[in-house]
Amino acid sequence: MAYELDGRLVVGVSTRALFDLTCENRIFEQQGLEAYCKYQIAHEEEILKPGPGFALVCALLSMNDLPGERKRVEVVIMSHNNADTSVRLFRSIAYYGLGITRAVFSGGSPLTSYLHAFRTDLFLSANEQDVQMAVDSGIAAGIICTDQKAKTTMDRNIGQIRIAFDGDAVLFSDESEKIFERDGLEAFEENECKMAQHPLAEGPFARFLKTVAALQKEFAGRNVPIRTALVTSRCAPAHERVVRTLRAWDVRIDESFFLGGMSKRDVLAAFGAHIFFDDQEIHTGKAAEVVPSARVPSKRVG
Repeated sequence: MAYELDGRLVVGVSTRALFDLTCENRIFEQQGLEAYCKYQIAHEEEILKPGPGFALVCALLSMNDLPGERKRVEVVIMSHNNADTSVRLFRSIAYYGLGITRAVFSGGSPLTSYLHAFRTDLFLSANEQDVQMAVDSGIAAGIICTDQKAKTTMDRNIGQIRIAFDGDAVLFSDESEKIFERDGLEAFEENECKMAQHPLAEGPFARFLKTVAALQKEFAGRNVPIRTALVTSRCAPAHERVVRTLRAWDVRIDESFFLGGMSKRDVLAAFGAHIFFDDQEIHTGKAAEVVPSARVPSKRVG
């Protein structure tokens, strides 16, 4: 019987999101692909250090160790390289005991069609073009901060996976954010009060949140292995539309922070996020000082 991915949370992750390839990427940018490949082959025996998405991947894969009859999470390596450079990668995966067995090495071809072929729910990459194409095609994707200062953990005793989201232009559409940008805060709040009974349209991470919520419901009455947080610059009275939107989606957010323009950094540190998704670089840059963070680009029209 063929191995099916349906019903699993499928995460596509680039090699630079999973491991620290700062040196290798510099060689690629300065000397080209051939020099990069030669370097990887020459250093096949050297184990790669964890990268910005490592903690999240470890945490998600730990769900497969929980009691139950099915595998809940599948992590797939997504790379533009060819398989000849994969030896060091899979040696490192084996060294850390990561349950990753599937990969795409596209040899320079775009990854988008393969993301769909693997039923990908979330894609993490340091390549802005790849993430933009994924978002444009309807897949939740984030440009992970590779210059983040947050410590990457290798702790296997993960009590709970913690995922934090911004609201507008991430979980929800950017319709309200555009009003704020065009007409200011007063017009934004007036619109949100007027539209409080009307749920916001879905944003690029709405489907991913719903998938996570479905996993949470499997553990009703038990210790839930995933905890979510909404960390938004909204505040009262603009919070009501958010609450009613999540209610309409039948989605529970475990913790919500309506910050009214305050910095998100300290709240995210207190929450202990394995990853934070926001559409603005000013927020992901600050957040990356304390937790792994990824920027969600706007979907291009046309």
